[in-house]
Amino acid sequence: MDRTPGTPAALARGAFRFECWTTAAALARDTKRIRIGQMVTCNGYRNPALLAKMASTLDVLSYGRLNFGIGSGWYEHEYRAYGYEYPDAPELLRYVREAVQVILAMWTQEEAHFEGKYYQVRGAINQPKGVQKPHIPLLIGGDGEKVTLKMVAQFADACNVGNDLATIGQKFDVLKAHCEAVGRDYESIRRTTTTFCSIGATDEEALEKIPPVVRANFGDRIDVALIGSPDTIRKRLKAYEDAGVQELVIRFFDMPQLEGIRMFARAFID
Repeated sequence: MDRTPGTPAALARGAFRFECWTTAAALARDTKRIRIGQMVTCNGYRNPALLAKMASTLDVLSYGRLNFGIGSGWYEHEYRAYGYEYPDAPELLRYVREAVQVILAMWTQEEAHFEGKYYQVRGAINQPKGVQKPHIPLLIGGDGEKVTLKMVAQFADACNVGNDLATIGQKFDVLKAHCEAVGRDYESIRRTTTTFCSIGATDEEALEKIPPVVRANFGDRIDVALIGSPDTIRKRLKAYEDAGVQELVIRFFDMPQLEGIRMFARAFID
């Protein structure tokens, strides 16, 4: 998440976060093959024309490895702690709707122009535009059926919807209907969701690795997340695939240690 905690209490709870774009630039410098991105960057914290330029720069620095994710933001305390205005949810989404159009204009037009209620750009130049063609992949996070998924159908290359397996299929059906309404190929949109992973030799061992704070706050996700032995996780991966998910964004509980990732790679990556 593009999120920095706003209180010492948050730090004490282990919620320390670096600023995501600076960190992504460092990752671009120190890696060669992995793709880099945010899940997701909060639109309200940066002007979208500047954000588009930052993304283009990072795409060049990483030789075309950036995945760009954007969302409206949700954490009111953070907005107010840093002095940002926090509109209500419908207006936050109206900001995002204009922002993604500004970003796409910056990525595709020689001199970007956009006149909106919240944002205006008038001949903004963005060179170089990035390595990837026709532009950097744009993911919109969120699964609101009336507004967010309609924006995905209109503007995005990918979406990230909620991780409730019981409703993911319904969200994708709504997205498909929006695609049909605007004349978009549904299959051209990469469908992703986010989940947790704790892998062990047995289900019991994997459960023991889950931190207490996760049990307290995300206990309802344990039965659908990638938690268990490789056999159990394989069944849950199949459930996500059957629901229409094409890509999982996985959070490993033992980070920054790498053992969980290594176990997962040994079990599931050829």
